[in-house]
Amino acid sequence: MDPMSGPYVIRGSVSLPEAELMWRFSRSSGPGGQHVNTTDSQVELRFDLAKTEALPPVWKERALANLAGRLVDGVVSVRASEHRSQWRNRETAAVRLASLLAEATAPPPKPRRATRIPRGINERRLREKKQRSDTKRGRGGRGWD
Repeated sequence: MDPMSGPYVIRGSVSLPEAELMWRFSRSSGPGGQHVNTTDSQVELRFDLAKTEALPPVWKERALANLAGRLVDGVVSVRASEHRSQWRNRETAAVRLASLLAEATAPPPKPRRATRIPRGINERRLREKKQRSDTKRGRGGRGWD
């Protein structure tokens, strides 16, 4: 079997644990011509998010909450069948899983701080609005006869 291209980093020093990844291969409907009927090039990569110890507890909670719709019994799965070779599909699936977990474990964005609109800007807006309305009112054909 080909060696995988190193650990797939999720974020910082945390990466996907090779031992906890479950691979499944099957016939792909993707590209491959006659070759497609003979090779199991489609890859399904599964990762047990609920039982893993590789993620920090805070990240794990976040991921479980954010990926709730995608999980089946706490397991997240990713498929790849774009490439003809099983090895490239494995790479794609692993990268996809790593980026999915990176997105799911990201901290929530900082809340927006409300700021006041400067008075000058508001006055200018109202003045331009008034001008526009006068221009439009002047277009009516009344009083011309």
